[in-house]
Amino acid sequence: MAKMTQTQRMLAGKLADPRDPQLLKQQHLAHRLSKLYNDTFDDEHQKRHEILNRLLPHSGDRVIFEGPIFIDYGTHTTIGDRFYANMNVTFLDSGPITIGNDVLLGPNVTLATPMHPLRYQDRNFVPDSTLPGKQYTKPVVIESNCWLASNVVVIGGVTIGNGSVIGAGSVVTRDIPANSLAVGNPCRVIRQISEQDDIRRKPELF
Repeated sequence: MAKMTQTQRMLAGKLADPRDPQLLKQQHLAHRLSKLYNDTFDDEHQKRHEILNRLLPHSGDRVIFEGPIFIDYGTHTTIGDRFYANMNVTFLDSGPITIGNDVLLGPNVTLATPMHPLRYQDRNFVPDSTLPGKQYTKPVVIESNCWLASNVVVIGGVTIGNGSVIGAGSVVTRDIPANSLAVGNPCRVIRQISEQDDIRRKPELF
């Protein structure tokens, strides 16, 4: 059986070395493309589209980032159709990030897959370490039709179910079932979203 590369180890959730030359090459390109994107104006649609095609090659149609953005690898993220992200979005996609269709992200949302050992003896970089790496990952999954409001942080290992809404400032550390309204730090389900939430039931908004 062939030995796994550091990229394969990282995506598989095993201890990996983030200083591996191939990983660093991927990372440097993603950081450069993020900077190029951030230097564009919001009406430079074609230029932004071309940069995103390189930065996030596994993306669907109508993917919009207001910017600025920070994407750690890009190639480890998959985004569905009709995606919108407001300003200051961060994807730490050492591990897989999977986003469905029709997902909205508010300002300052962070999706973070990297994990580190709790013991500093295992976490610190030392030349004679017998560990195969200092970092491992857990995937983040945002299913279709979700809205993550401002300043939400989603930790690795979490799946947010279809149609759910995550309230502003929440830190999501565990799975959220479909069609849930969830808020807080740590984020907890408040209630299910139902037909009673139909916007047409709020005539004061019309």
